[in-house]
Amino acid sequence: MLNTPFSPWPSFSPEEVQAVADVVASNRVNYWTGDRCRTFEKRFAEWAGTKHAIALANGTVALDVALKALGIGPGDEVITTPMTFPATTNVILLQRLKPVFADIEPGTLTIDPRKIEAKITPRTRAIIPVHFAGHPCDMTPIQELADRHKLVIIEDAAHALESRYKGKKIGNLGHATAFSFYANKNITTGEGGMLVTNDDALAETLRILRLQGISHDAWKRHGKSGFSHWEQTLAGHKCNMSDLNASIGLHQIKKVERFMALRKKYVSMYDRAFADVAELETPVVRDYATPAHHIYVLSLRLERLTIDRDGFLDAIQSTGIGVALHYVALHLQPYYVKNFNTKPQDFPIASNYSERVITLPLYPKMSSADVERVIGTVKDLIKKFRR
Repeated sequence: MLNTPFSPWPSFSPEEVQAVADVVASNRVNYWTGDRCRTFEKRFAEWAGTKHAIALANGTVALDVALKALGIGPGDEVITTPMTFPATTNVILLQRLKPVFADIEPGTLTIDPRKIEAKITPRTRAIIPVHFAGHPCDMTPIQELADRHKLVIIEDAAHALESRYKGKKIGNLGHATAFSFYANKNITTGEGGMLVTNDDALAETLRILRLQGISHDAWKRHGKSGFSHWEQTLAGHKCNMSDLNASIGLHQIKKVERFMALRKKYVSMYDRAFADVAELETPVVRDYATPAHHIYVLSLRLERLTIDRDGFLDAIQSTGIGVALHYVALHLQPYYVKNFNTKPQDFPIASNYSERVITLPLYPKMSSADVERVIGTVKDLIKKFRR
């Protein structure tokens, strides 16, 4: 949160600054010559409880290479939620696949498994569940559908670091799971992403795709083992994470539990403060879920207020508190209206929340006093605009 009275995110310390300086001083700044990225991958896989972790330039390209590696091809259909950031579906569109939306469930704003089956056609190849705000999707019925129809599952876990489903960490439920380390995420590498999987063959394909389709560790050409001839076996990307970014991640991952404790504390403060405010709908947590509390999303009950959502956001912003909007659903965005002829009534629950959601500040560098200030401001505005 920049340009507000609160301490800005991300939550860096002198450790991260020194880690980057050390990499620069070493001249070993990339995946082929350094060791930070491979070390970060190893640590992340251990933390996530997965066999493989493949570090990438960002979370978007993580979804992109997962689709490629799993053999999803032009004309195939991929089912996902409209309540997500454009990255989720841009990777589908840019591979000449067709995004197919299924509506969300009230409360969690995650994809409703009951709405997925009706969207499955002979061309459906994959499902991308998005763990919105860090609340995991209800994965058991999604897995059952995927098994029955022979579909792959690629989890969009950009919000879901530290999320658990029925006690199991996100990253162990689908064929592949994409995490983001963008600056506002639960941990950050500045820019970066990670794909995790327990499939050995898939992991090998992902590693090849991220480094120009080269079939073995090209960095060894510059190592102690001397020159090693390489072969290109696939048409790949150049989308690996750099050692500069990974050096930040190695320190950030040590802080996951501390950051999460602060997020839980601040979410509890918000929940308690807003529980009895009739004009507000607070986030729902299902009994199967341990959420990551990436963002705190309130929904306004507009029928009880004399102001619309955008006006309410403007009113909060005018007090110096930074707020956000997650999201206006994709089917309401001009691109989808123009190219897919989508309408609000196509996905009524997502459309309804798109008019009502607001996102309050939530990150570790906030203080309890900052949270209390946000609470007081929201309550004052509710009182001001109450019908």
